Amino acid sequence: MLYKGINHVALATNDMDTTIRFWRDLLGMKLIAGIGRSGNRQYFFELSDNVLIAFFEWPEAEPVPDKDPGRPVKGPIVFDHLCIELTGREQFWALKDRLTAAGVWVTEVIDNGFIHSIFSTDPNGIQLEFCYSIKGREICNKFRMKDPLPSDAANEGTGPFPEKWPEVKSPTLENERKVYPGELKKLFEGES
Repeated sequence: MLYKGINHVALATNDMDTTIRFWRDLLGMKLIAGIGRSGNRQYFFELSDNVLIAFFEWPEAEPVPDKDPGRPVKGPIVFDHLCIELTGREQFWALKDRLTAAGVWVTEVIDNGFIHSIFSTDPNGIQLEFCYSIKGREICNKFRMKDPLPSDAANEGTGPFPEKWPEVKSPTLENERKVYPGELKKLFEGES
């Protein structure tokens, strides 16, 4: 498989206006698209070229209980936190200052070896990490396993190992590939 990157992350809110004020006005991301109907909106913010953050507005949604990123929890959980990388040190410190000036909780700067990070929380209770990369300390350059008791699958190496899954014996033929219209297609109505 060849992956290009993350197209969008879809999150949820019960208050789109508060979410727009935080993500667009405080964090500085453009609001670039939106669709909706009563009780179900979806809006998109531009994080960078071809990377979006989407929010569904569901009036009865409730924020998750507050937790520290990276701390184990008991019970249902979907993800821990979202880490957003800034273009460099100056942008990183400017964002930290903006969050502080706005009275938004933000941690001290943490040196994670390959990135410097701060943590904060959006109005929906979503744990956020903001970071910038340290030159020469890229984590993607070589395999590093510092877990003294790695899982069995991790002990197999970097992979991928496609033979761990069934082989595709009947790929979908070109003339059988069907694509159905989705809700977001409405964003392009009236365009040629």
